[in-house]
Amino acid sequence: MTLSSQPQPIIPEQQTFIHDDAVNKAKRAAEIQARIQAQLLAKPNLLSAFGGTAVDKAAIGPQSTGPVALILDEEGRTVDSTGRAIQLPVHTPTLKANIRAKRREEFKQVQDKPPEEFSDASTFFDPRVQLKTAQRTKRRFKFVEEGHYIQMAQRLRTKAQLDKLQKEIFQVAKKTGIQSAAKLALIAPKKEVASDDVPAVEWWDGVILRNETYESLDAPVEQNAEGAKNERFEGITNLVEHPIQLKPPADSTKEVPIPVMLTKKERKKLRRMTRRETWKEKQEKIRLGLEPPDEPKVRMSNLMRVLGTEQVQDPTRIEAHVRAQMAKRQKDHEDANTSRKLTKQQRSDKKVKKIREDTSDGVNVAVYRVTNLTNPAKKFKVETNCRQLLMTGTVVLYRDCNVVVVEGGPKQQKKYKRLMMQRIKWEENSTGGKASKEGKEGTSEERESSIYKCFCVWEGTVKERSFGDMKFKLCPAETFAREHFKKHGVEHYWDLAYAQSVLDAAGGE
Repeated sequence: MTLSSQPQPIIPEQQTFIHDDAVNKAKRAAEIQARIQAQLLAKPNLLSAFGGTAVDKAAIGPQSTGPVALILDEEGRTVDSTGRAIQLPVHTPTLKANIRAKRREEFKQVQDKPPEEFSDASTFFDPRVQLKTAQRTKRRFKFVEEGHYIQMAQRLRTKAQLDKLQKEIFQVAKKTGIQSAAKLALIAPKKEVASDDVPAVEWWDGVILRNETYESLDAPVEQNAEGAKNERFEGITNLVEHPIQLKPPADSTKEVPIPVMLTKKERKKLRRMTRRETWKEKQEKIRLGLEPPDEPKVRMSNLMRVLGTEQVQDPTRIEAHVRAQMAKRQKDHEDANTSRKLTKQQRSDKKVKKIREDTSDGVNVAVYRVTNLTNPAKKFKVETNCRQLLMTGTVVLYRDCNVVVVEGGPKQQKKYKRLMMQRIKWEENSTGGKASKEGKEGTSEERESSIYKCFCVWEGTVKERSFGDMKFKLCPAETFAREHFKKHGVEHYWDLAYAQSVLDAAGGE
């Protein structure tokens, strides 16, 4: 089959359809173009950067690559080629710093804008809410007169001293049982009075004065309608209030039994009577059958008298039996002694209990001053006896003023004082003999150095202990020694001992 090169004729109906289709497409394109132009006119800044309006862009078509000329009218506005005013694009910052600066500027504009005023008749107005600015008001200087704070501090100090005094009076009055004094302690001035002003009546007198004036004291006493005299003072009568007698806190409430000291003859008699009572009680139990009777106490000496014929029949067996009985009695005796014997720990506790004293009610303190304490043997005696007597204290070594402080009970102090003043021979030098008599031939300094003495500076009672176990403290200067005692709150021990040392040195010269 071959195709014809000649075009086929168009049917009239087909020609009409093609024409209508072309018209519809042209209308649709015109509608789309009109819609685009309307959108571009609604956004004039969209294409203004390219030097023309949206209409010009649609009409001109593609733009040139070169810069667009800037056209200004008589009023200085930017216009396009047709003379229409256009708006240039605003540069938008991209850096964070510029963005923050722009936001700060916008916020400042909003802050500077005056707040809107609401009327009371408005529905949304709340009078309880106060309109405050977002910024904090600046602080300004507040000047006061000279001496203002000094006067204020003086009033506060005076008030604090008055409160302290009132509390002390109240506590003392409460202990003694004087109720009226306790009430007076709570009295306070009704108003603050300047230090320069002299009141007509002092506040402590105004409480007890009925008329609250001193002039009423000089006036004659008036009588009331009943004929009784009007009292000038409030709360003061001719009655005497006796305070309640309280027991001192140091005395114990328990009754202390007084030990009775018995003679040797009385102790023997008491022991004999006690043993006899025990023997009678045991015999009564044997008679009632509660305990078996004791075996006969057989010895080799009374063997024939106790056993009689039994010993003759078998003497070997009887002798063995008697010796076994004697060994049993000996063993029982030793076991009884062993059971009563104290252990090593019990013996130690017994010694400690005998030496230890109760110092809860007060501690006895003694201060000694030794001119020379360089001998190691004497140091050992001072320290060891203090520990053996369970005492506390300290030893400060300083030239010719060596201070020994010991704390303990009265019995302990008695024994330690005998040690310091009698038992230790201070005149003996380090070689073991007495001070050499050859010192008479030497210089005066050698004679003074041969003097070894101990003085009891002070003895008394304090509330509690100030030191621990006995320790030695070597002080190169007087200030170090005093600081050591001041650390424990007893620097007066050193002051007293050092003062006596200075006086002795001055008297010796």
